Amino acid sequence: MAETTRTRSKKPRNMLLRLLGPGLVTGAADDDPSGIATYSQAGAQFGYGLLWTVFLTTPFMIAIQLVSAQIGRVTGKGLAANVMELAPRWLVLALVFLLVVANTFNIAADIAAMGESLSLVIGGLNHEHALIFAAASTLLQVFVPYRRYAPVLKFLTLTLFAYVATALTVKIPWSTALLAAIWPKATVNADYFLMVVAVLGTTISPYLFFWQASQEVEDQQAAPKALPLKDAPYQARKNFRRIKLDTIIGMAFSNIVAFFIVLTTAMTLHANGLTDIQTSAQAASALRPIAGEFAFFLFGAGIIGTGMLAIPVLAGSAAYAIAGAFQWKDSLELKFSGAKQFYGIIILSTLIGIAFCFMPLDPIKTLYWSAVINGVISVPIMTVMMLMATNPKVMGSFVISKRLSALGWLCTLVMAVVVAIMFYFYF
Repeated sequence: MAETTRTRSKKPRNMLLRLLGPGLVTGAADDDPSGIATYSQAGAQFGYGLLWTVFLTTPFMIAIQLVSAQIGRVTGKGLAANVMELAPRWLVLALVFLLVVANTFNIAADIAAMGESLSLVIGGLNHEHALIFAAASTLLQVFVPYRRYAPVLKFLTLTLFAYVATALTVKIPWSTALLAAIWPKATVNADYFLMVVAVLGTTISPYLFFWQASQEVEDQQAAPKALPLKDAPYQARKNFRRIKLDTIIGMAFSNIVAFFIVLTTAMTLHANGLTDIQTSAQAASALRPIAGEFAFFLFGAGIIGTGMLAIPVLAGSAAYAIAGAFQWKDSLELKFSGAKQFYGIIILSTLIGIAFCFMPLDPIKTLYWSAVINGVISVPIMTVMMLMATNPKVMGSFVISKRLSALGWLCTLVMAVVVAIMFYFYF
């Protein structure tokens, strides 16, 4: 009887863990070291003034990631392969090229931040640490099968709790912070609007669309008897329920962490006059004399953990996009010999990212141009995604609901306005 009770009590927890996958990893990967730098700068420069952006981006992020996940699971193909059937080849290749460029900049910034953070925590040289992280991430992707690598990515999402813990180590006036988040004071100037653009661009990024759609395909191919939903409608109800739960939890988790990063840096750095933060590692270093060693350690350790989670997503999404455009085999479950071009893109993008770390690049400009490219390409990609998700020729009987369609188009419109604002201020 005792054994039966234990088995029954474990089942719900194990079931929940199995349900959480692509959505959880995608959401967590959004809080990469580059994103942490953006959120830290938002808190340091404007205090509680940008906490409201977290509430704005959460429903949009959930909606667009639900769309990408459903496209992947219904069609059994990644985004690039689906777009190739609707858009001119030159347009698809142009968008994929820009995605790869933006991802490579992000990989460079993330690897550099991880190396610098480890140097702050244990000492040593930034470049050598960066090389170790890049090599470890690449080897895991290339030589560890997806079914074994996916749990590693799930485990790495736990590192994001470091930012919740960091916030709890400092005294926060919750009533003031929450009031500012719900009823922000209007600030009309270029710097404020540009930071709003940066936060939205960091949160809603094209590489996340490609990754989650492709991971749904990976999960479908790895599961016995699972088929694309167009070919197996009887599997739809269970999978749509899983996708919805997984995506909502993953994106909500991502935005909760972003909220705590802005909150922590607003309470510590902004309150002490430190308003110019250029990297996530600099934010961790600045916390040390203000919030203490423990907060500094948690913040720095979180950068390393999220970097190890984000680099595979960045490199992998670039590889999925290129492989889909050229109809190459693309699966992390395949051995290297069975998908040389796919793994070659992962290796090459990581190597170029490492090379950037040895160049005298301005970290803020690197992140800026990455955000610019992401912002520009997100609008046409989201537009095509919405057209696919509402097209019976692509989705069969599983076109997205009217509610999700309305929210997805609203998200696309908001991103278009964000890009227009960005061009207005900078060009």
